[in-house]
Amino acid sequence: MEKKPKSNKQFLLEYAGLSFQMLSMIGLALYGGYYFDKWIKTGFPLFIWLLPLIVIIGMIVKVIKDTSKK
Repeated sequence: MEKKPKSNKQFLLEYAGLSFQMLSMIGLALYGGYYFDKWIKTGFPLFIWLLPLIVIIGMIVKVIKDTSKK
């Protein structure tokens, strides 16, 4: 059984959802990093840098897996 090609509207909705997911995850990582830095009382903002970086790397891996041809 052959798959139907996706229309432009379906691609737009798929990538709009992905971009909203990325923005919300980065926002949550920034908030969590700020909270952890405040809780642990580090002199350097370690978690506010580390958590969003981990989220961005994870999202790049997810995008590559989702968009690669199988």
